[in-house]
Amino acid sequence: MYRIAHVSDLHVLSHTGAEWRAMLFNKRITGYANLMLHRARVHRREFLQAVLAAASKDVDHVVVTGDITNLALESEFDEARALLDDVGSRVEVTVVPGNHDIYLPAVFHERRFAHHFAQFLRSDLPEFATDLYPCVKLRGPVAIIAVSSGVPRPPFVAAGLVGAEQLDAIAKVLARPEVFRRTPVILIHHPPVDHRHRLAQLRDGLLDAAEFRRTLEPLARGLVLFGHIHVRVQCRLGGLDVVAASGAALDHPDLSVRAGFNRYEINDDGSVRTIEAHVLDAAGRGFARVAIAQREGCL
Repeated sequence: MYRIAHVSDLHVLSHTGAEWRAMLFNKRITGYANLMLHRARVHRREFLQAVLAAASKDVDHVVVTGDITNLALESEFDEARALLDDVGSRVEVTVVPGNHDIYLPAVFHERRFAHHFAQFLRSDLPEFATDLYPCVKLRGPVAIIAVSSGVPRPPFVAAGLVGAEQLDAIAKVLARPEVFRRTPVILIHHPPVDHRHRLAQLRDGLLDAAEFRRTLEPLARGLVLFGHIHVRVQCRLGGLDVVAASGAALDHPDLSVRAGFNRYEINDDGSVRTIEAHVLDAAGRGFARVAIAQREGCL
């Protein structure tokens, strides 16, 4: 059996305060305003630490589906890396970027995410990767396939894009015998199943979701794990279970939103045995096992 813990949307905030010169005259100033108005009051560092500690117990792998930082500041990358290094000392870790990790064109072109987190992205099939993705890890009955949808966007836009080159690489990876005979576990930040109107998708969805879904059509079974929407939900895409994890640090009364992690067990024959959520209690001291809401579509 192979056991995977799924955390997402850590939104690590810098303890050293705002880097004002890094925020002036760019998109970060709007993100910082949102932080001061909302996010700082609901993302708790002590919740995040409790979730990461619990998620890394009795599992084979911890996967993180993006938005590891809040404003892609160097101090945030440093603090997030320290947290994940601690997790990585106990269990294998794989990460993908979210829109908050690729906040500006400069962050994207300077490959800051790759600089900080490349050690978690050592692919078993590196010949198919374009700038680290897709990253493929062949582990027992599963093939973990990490996909990047994080791209820089204008202010007030949080949409993602996989891109034609990466989509072509994913199709080639899925056709490989060593991948095909395993159960794929695909990691992406943005929601691959989105039934909202097109304007909402353009604002904060996955711009090439339809193309991404077509790439996955040959799969008879597997998991697609994502974040971004800050709520735990589960839906189906053909033979695939598509599952979102909520924010790993969120202080919220709704159990589908509050800080926690998802846990998946895959049998040796590749069948998915369990899909469940472990949610932190309001005091931040213990976890309750809860069912993940089933929907026709994830959004």
